[in-house]
Amino acid sequence: MARCINSIPHMQPQISLSHQKTSYFLHHLHNNPPHHQYQIQRKHSVKFGGRKQSRLSIKCLATTASKNVAEDRMLVFVPPHPLIKHWVSVLRNELSPCPIFKNAMAELGRFLIYEASRDWLPTVSGEIQSPLGVASVEFIDPREPVTIVPILRAGLVLAEHASSVLPATKTYHVGINRDENTLQPHLYLNKLPEKFPEGSLVLVTDPMLATGGTIVATIDLLKDRGVDHRKIRVVSAVAAPPALQKLSEKFPGLHVYTGTIDPSVDENGFIIPGLGDAGDRSYGT
Repeated sequence: MARCINSIPHMQPQISLSHQKTSYFLHHLHNNPPHHQYQIQRKHSVKFGGRKQSRLSIKCLATTASKNVAEDRMLVFVPPHPLIKHWVSVLRNELSPCPIFKNAMAELGRFLIYEASRDWLPTVSGEIQSPLGVASVEFIDPREPVTIVPILRAGLVLAEHASSVLPATKTYHVGINRDENTLQPHLYLNKLPEKFPEGSLVLVTDPMLATGGTIVATIDLLKDRGVDHRKIRVVSAVAAPPALQKLSEKFPGLHVYTGTIDPSVDENGFIIPGLGDAGDRSYGT
């Protein structure tokens, strides 16, 4: 059985992994069975390039692991579906024009939302009459719609097909931009209700989990309104270690579903190699 424990540095702008090491890390994430989960843990500080750096450990967990693990640790899921890899590849291509890029983001969101809803949705059972007889059936419970929270702008595109995947949804919008100098999040639109019902299931879409400021600010807004972060599932196109580390430290039990994990973030807060500015490339502005 292949060993599926790897550690990667918490990247600073001047540090990068070798191509060989990066490929090995992503190989394990993408080639384990689809129901394997990845536990994020902060490791002890080590000397890296003459300077002290944090390390992030990503550990593969079989589905038979104790439920306590899922409740105490953040889990990251990178589904190994070939269509997910395809749409991530289209997004990465700098030659993809705006309409192609936007469609690829929406299609990637469709598959990631499908994966994120696995073993999560409340159901109701019963019997119905088919044309040829009585059948036992199970439906998604329409009385408990999933709350979709896209983070503007590009989160809208990632959530575009949510209502076609999930039978019952309601959507609230959050707009957050990032200061180009400080990289700190700035809230400019908040359409969340004052209070969410107890036990609400919330799916947040944010294409780029880079420094983590935007997604952390959004989850804080949800928690302030009564949402249990263990009931939140985050969907992203690309994630990077700084964001995953912040999320794992603040929100144990959170589940993150992403198309891929890239090794580093540059001095401007962009994921490397990433796919550029998701909002600009989606809307052409």
